[in-house]
Amino acid sequence: MKKRESSNNKNTFIVKVEYCQHGTWQGQLIWAEENKSVRFRSALELVKLMEEVVGKSAEVQNKTERAKHNVS
Repeated sequence: MKKRESSNNKNTFIVKVEYCQHGTWQGQLIWAEENKSVRFRSALELVKLMEEVVGKSAEVQNKTERAKHNVS
């Protein structure tokens, strides 16, 4: 079983649901650490947007850790 790496990298999202139409949410997603916001048209799109940010954050952290190891 692969050991999961612990991460100090946290992401804070503010989700503003403005409408609920056609059985799903529409609104705004705010990434607090970067003070960036984007509008979403469905709950699925909301989850995908958050997943994209979390994935990018993990990628940056991995590159930073690799660079530290290469310098040592």
